[in-house]
Amino acid sequence: MMCNNLKYRGENVKEGKKLKQITTVLDQVIGDTSVPRNIRKSAEEVKNILLNEKEDLGIKISSALYILEEISNDRNLPIHTRSLIWNVASELETVKL
Repeated sequence: MMCNNLKYRGENVKEGKKLKQITTVLDQVIGDTSVPRNIRKSAEEVKNILLNEKEDLGIKISSALYILEEISNDRNLPIHTRSLIWNVASELETVKL
């Protein structure tokens, strides 16, 4: 019988795994030199927010979504990166608080 209250970095294990997957996608954006520097910097900021163990999960997600929305509206954002950003935002919106 599995316990539903397992914690990983202060979050539910399932949500912790989802955040790990999200940070992996953000690492792809951060490492892509075809993406403008300001967008890579913002993606790194989102990653750091999500990995911050001192912040409440709801606040982390809200802050990350705000930055991701700003990124997705940037004219210089390559199409393939825009799709990744939208996917990350969609995944964050499904995290249970």
